[in-house]
Parts: sequence; C-alpha cells; structure tokens
Amino acid sequence: MSTIKLLFSLLVLVLLAACAGGTQPPTSPDPVTSPTVAMTDTPSAPTATSVPMAALVNGDGITMDEFNAELDRYESAMTSLNKTVAEKDAAVAVLDDLIAQTLLAQGARQAGFSVDAAAIQTRIDKLAGELGGAEQLSAWLQAHSYSDESFRAALKRAVEAAWMRDKIISAVPNTAAQVHVRQILLYNQEAADNYLVQLKEGADFDELASQVDPVTRGDLGWFPQGYLLEPTVEEAAFALQVGQNSEVIASSVGFHIIKVIETQPDRLLSPDVLLSMQNRALSDWVTNQRQQGKIVLAP
Repeated sequence: MSTIKLLFSLLVLVLLAACAGGTQPPTSPDPVTSPTVAMTDTPSAPTATSVPMAALVNGDGITMDEFNAELDRYESAMTSLNKTVAEKDAAVAVLDDLIAQTLLAQGARQAGFSVDAAAIQTRIDKLAGELGGAEQLSAWLQAHSYSDESFRAALKRAVEAAWMRDKIISAVPNTAAQVHVRQILLYNQEAADNYLVQLKEGADFDELASQVDPVTRGDLGWFPQGYLLEPTVEEAAFALQVGQNSEVIASSVGFHIIKVIETQPDRLLSPDVLLSMQNRALSDWVTNQRQQGKIVLAP
C-alpha cells in the first residue's frame, strides 16, 4: 500500500462528485494505490463511553459501528474492482482514512469553514434527485450500510475535509526553481564505476545514457526540489552546474550518474509534478496534525 495519498473513502468519491456543489473529488480515485498516512500511534486504553470507539481524534470520536461499516464499504469496493487486500491492511487503511478526514474536517472548522444542517440537507436533496427520488436514496443508503444519522455525519465530515484538502493543495505554488536532468542508471557498483571512468576519459554522457536506456535516453525531465523520491539524487542535481555530471550516487534503486542539462529559476510545474507536490503537501499536513494532535486508538 502506498503511504503518500489519502483514500478519501467511497463516500467522498461518490458523494462529492454527485452533490458537493462544485467541490472536486480527490485526484487519486484508486483506493488501493492511494497513500494513506501510516498508523503509527501507540494504542491506548479506550476512553470510558457508552458507545464503543475505534479512535478518538482530538476528542472527536470514530465509533466502531462507523469504522466497521466503512470497512465493509471499502472491501466491497475492492471486490468490485477485482482487487484483494489483506484484512489487516484494509482495516489500517480505513482507520487511517477516517482519522485523516477527521483531522482535515477539524482543520476546516478551525479555519472558519463548517457545514450546517441546512447545507447538508440541500446536498442530500440534490443527491436524491440525481438518484431518482427519496426511495432510491433510501435504497442506496441501505445498500451502503448507512443510517440517516451516520450518513449525515459522514457527509458533513467529508465536505469539511474536502474544503480543507483544497485549501492545502491550492497553497502549493505552480512554479518553482527546476533542473532538467539526464541520468545513467546501473544496477551494480562495478558497472557504474566503469561508466564513470569512461566519462572522465572524455566519453559523451548523452551517448552513454542512450546505450543504457535507448527509450528515454536517461531523461528525467524537469523537477523542483522536494519532488524526487531519492533525496541523494535530487541533492546532487541541485548542486551541479549546467553541463556537469556527478560521481556515482548510490540509492535504493541502483547507482546513478546524473548530468544537469539546463536550469530555470521559476519554471511552471508540469501537471504530473504539480499533482505530486500537492499530494505530498496534503500528506505532510496530515502527518503533522497526527503528530501534534491527541489520537487514541482502541486496542
């Protein structure tokens, strides 16, 4: 399971697309490949309450009934996609998502945004109209294990969370200082050292890169700081001058020799890079809130 994006659950994927009044759904529609924030909080004894809780998030409860219903919806969605997720992984993903949504909804309210009962009713009426009427909506709720109360609560949290999500990602600038890099990527140290010797003896970098990867010719494209998953490669890229190549850089995927082709101090981010930076900003925000907040998980 990826740990970079948020699931945002079946509720958000369906409801925000149908009745959020212009709010866009998350940009990562596949729950299996979506990053969740890893559940690393130390389990604590549940707070005494008449309603069994799966978690308390800064005092806001996620009930066991809500968690189990969401888990059923998640597993049903995976089945419909012909994807299999281990029961433990599914439980972690669902609880992570519920906690993340709760933190985002709390952040929205702290920022001055909230959804009142009238606004929720308007969204429900719109959804009912799109489904064909009140009876069809009731059947939809029953099919997805929602009571009227749990549906309203989940919709309120989802809308508030989506507002906060949009606030976070909209703050990511669409331009940044960037470098255009080409690499020679080998999978053992000896081969990489051999290529470095050839470069030092005057071999053409681009020709060697094309030999190693005839399809892309080693072109990594343009990227800003904070984009690459391999920080040592990125650090080297931003330390080099145009036309310079690096020494051999070891990473988790192999051994790199990189060359900076060109740089720009304020270049427009490509859509893929912008999306990645937005996802990272969102994930970092949730991670930070989890670390600062008080989250109590049921044992």
